[in-house]
Amino acid sequence: MRYLKQGKAADEVAEADAKVRSTVEKILADIEQHGDQAVKALSERFDQWSPASFRLSDGEIAAAIERVTENDLRDIHFAQAQVRNFAEKQKDCLKDLEVETLPGVVLGHRNIPVSAVGCYVPGGKYPMVASAHMSVVTAKVAGVKRIVATAPPYDGGPHPAIVAAMHFGGADEILVLGGIQAVAAMALGTETIDPVDMLVGPGNMFVAEAKRQLFGRVGIDLFAGPTETLVVADSSVDGELCAVDLLGQAEHGPTSPAVLITDSESLARDTLAEIDRQLETLPTAEIARESWENYGQVILCEGRDEMLEQANRMAFEHVQVMTRDPDYFLEHLTNYGALFLGARTNVSYGDKVIGTNHTLPTKRAARYTGGLWVGKFMKTCTYQRVLTDEASTRIGEVCSRLCAIEGFAGHGEQANIRVRRYGGRNVPPYAAIDR
Repeated sequence: MRYLKQGKAADEVAEADAKVRSTVEKILADIEQHGDQAVKALSERFDQWSPASFRLSDGEIAAAIERVTENDLRDIHFAQAQVRNFAEKQKDCLKDLEVETLPGVVLGHRNIPVSAVGCYVPGGKYPMVASAHMSVVTAKVAGVKRIVATAPPYDGGPHPAIVAAMHFGGADEILVLGGIQAVAAMALGTETIDPVDMLVGPGNMFVAEAKRQLFGRVGIDLFAGPTETLVVADSSVDGELCAVDLLGQAEHGPTSPAVLITDSESLARDTLAEIDRQLETLPTAEIARESWENYGQVILCEGRDEMLEQANRMAFEHVQVMTRDPDYFLEHLTNYGALFLGARTNVSYGDKVIGTNHTLPTKRAARYTGGLWVGKFMKTCTYQRVLTDEASTRIGEVCSRLCAIEGFAGHGEQANIRVRRYGGRNVPPYAAIDR
């Protein structure tokens, strides 16, 4: 394996991350102490936005939707139908369980929706309408009772299409509020915004870090950093297609890694040339070029086994496979957020409309978690029921002895008292029951 192009060194990236952590820590402390006052000041400072209320009224929601064209509304409804349908199919896989594991011992679990969720929709430089589908619609399918959706102001007010997507997706409250102040207000609560139990949705590095620092006080979907895309390709495709798919994701932001892994040096060099050519005409070239120059990579491997090994090591958010046998990667690749198989599909389909969720793990988190899905909004909670005196005695006797091994006398007595009452055995208090 060798690099034909490399990005920034790891120590440079770590230094930038440390600055973000410090900034977020101070802002969260300010919001926790000063509530609405801090939120308003931060919104004014970062977004020049300080309305009387960040929450839209029913009339303001209706007025925003009126500004969306019929064609755009049709496309929003179509995309939401795809996301809703797939989420419903996923929910069908989540079954409640009840089983008698021993005579008189019943164990089970229930899948219970989270009560209140805050959905963040990025909308600063790019109004990410699709993020409303991914979080709000999916939470609604899960059965979340209270869904708060928020996005930054755009051109001095709510973005009409984002508001429409939030509303038709099923949001109960819609805020026009962005950045750290938005996720902090939803997580911590203020005088005018009731707190939620969970935060979901992508965002810039500051939003992602705020979610990380708030984790524990509330749940989060996952730890997310800048968008990542990995193209795994061989000579069955051309440099133009690879370049389009790399730059199509590099435009997300100036720190978004886009990487090509290939076993074809000619494809690698053609892709590099194509990227240079396309950057001359791409409307978002200013951001995409910075991202590509600082974080783009081209990695040349010996064959598909080495390509697979490298892809698993990198554990990227999006992995697009354009090879002669993409099913080989479906069967053997284990570390990825979402997989896009074959040249006919691409990451943009997943980002916007095809139905799978686009909130996905980054920074190698794909080694231990998948992306946002209906199950993330569900708590699988167990219960137990002991139906007979015999069952309670049988379990209690073993429990008593196990507690004695650990030295937990109080735990053991919980078992002993039941053995005395339901089994009729004369067990001294705090004693381990003999076999």
